[in-house]
Amino acid sequence: MSMHANQNIIALATPSGPGAIGVIRLSGPDVIEICDQFFFSQNLSKSDGHTVHYGKIKTEQGKILDECLVTLFRAPRSYTKENSLEISCHGSPYIIDQIIQLFLRNGVRLAERGEFTMRAFLNGQLDLSQAEAVADLITSDNEASHEIAMNQMRGGFSDEIQKLRKELIKFASLIELELDFGEEDVEFADRTKLTNLVEKIQSVILRLINSFQLGNVIKNGVSTVIAGRPNTGKSTLLNALLNEERAIVSKIAGTTRDTIEEGLNIKGINFRLIDTAGIRCAQDEIEKIGVERTIEKIAQSTLVIYVFDVTATTPADLWDDVDRFLRGSQAITAKSKQIFIGNKMDLNPYTRPENYYNEGLISYDNLITASAKNKMNIEYIKDRLYEMVIDDPSLLDQTVVTNNRHYEALNNSYEALSKVLSGLSDGTTGDLIALDIRQALHHLGLITGEISTDDLLESIFSSFCIGK
Repeated sequence: MSMHANQNIIALATPSGPGAIGVIRLSGPDVIEICDQFFFSQNLSKSDGHTVHYGKIKTEQGKILDECLVTLFRAPRSYTKENSLEISCHGSPYIIDQIIQLFLRNGVRLAERGEFTMRAFLNGQLDLSQAEAVADLITSDNEASHEIAMNQMRGGFSDEIQKLRKELIKFASLIELELDFGEEDVEFADRTKLTNLVEKIQSVILRLINSFQLGNVIKNGVSTVIAGRPNTGKSTLLNALLNEERAIVSKIAGTTRDTIEEGLNIKGINFRLIDTAGIRCAQDEIEKIGVERTIEKIAQSTLVIYVFDVTATTPADLWDDVDRFLRGSQAITAKSKQIFIGNKMDLNPYTRPENYYNEGLISYDNLITASAKNKMNIEYIKDRLYEMVIDDPSLLDQTVVTNNRHYEALNNSYEALSKVLSGLSDGTTGDLIALDIRQALHHLGLITGEISTDDLLESIFSSFCIGK
């Protein structure tokens, strides 16, 4: 990615294709003067920032391209901290292309992916974690992911990291000072206070690390597999949860041969529901493939909804299914959770759910009786799904880590601080302790961009859309 901040750049900021309006963004030292040559209204070069101007854009030959609005931002009070313009024109692809081509012929180049936000970072408008939050905000598709991205973009996560680094830097400087007086055997850094500080910082980092599982769920959705024997009502349950006829329902066993995936939003959390083929000894080659895919999906899932028919499934049958298809296939992983739905209660209303309890896996907490056909207990099932993912709703009000890069940096910082504690306990020399503290500071600095490389910036900003 180009690092030439002295160049003028342009890009379409709204989606391509016909629309009511299109917004074209420009940023760079000369964009106001360049636009003045072709925008016929009052003089932009003499206008104040944060003002909107109506006028006509004309070509070099005087041909009118469009009537539009130009919003003017003067450095440093703009998104990039550079002189910036936003041209709001009619959303014709032809008009937009002609306006962009006009500027490309006159000292402006096309912006690369994420270049506007990269300039905001390089010019100190945003730190690196805030810049990454911009991309998360654009792609947020539910309330929870939106709130987390907004908190991070406002600096909530950065503030926590900055506080940790500031406290560590203070002690690191004292230990470094000791090294300058090595021959005099003096200590400027109180080892007990340093131990207490490192333990406190580790507790904060550990909380952030532990929040990543929740953050990942909020950002990417919850992979939720609906599994069970044929004809237990899995597809009916899917339809009831979605409140629409998405899956074909039939009394014929084995109707679902392949997986069906649909999204369901529960209180701001996206669940990716996957209806699967019934698990049994397959009757033909196609059904066999469907059963194998079911087992694979279970292994990859975060949540398993296991549906059984209370009119046809004995407790021993259910326990056997669990052993064969969940435990036996090693489909259940440490990250996955299970909820069991005793379906068709309308046909057998006297079923006692406690008869199906199985110590260690099936209990009052994760077994719900229901009638998917009559939509009995469907809302309760949704509430339980949400509760199984969000153990504590108050966590959503705290800083939540959603970025793999941040997660890795926090883990590395935590490990470096563990070495600091070991060194303090073992009486390790100050130079080695200082080295481990510097490592911890390095990894924390990678999060906010106080330590960065061109390759890192290229990787992050190339994932942005053009125009942002």
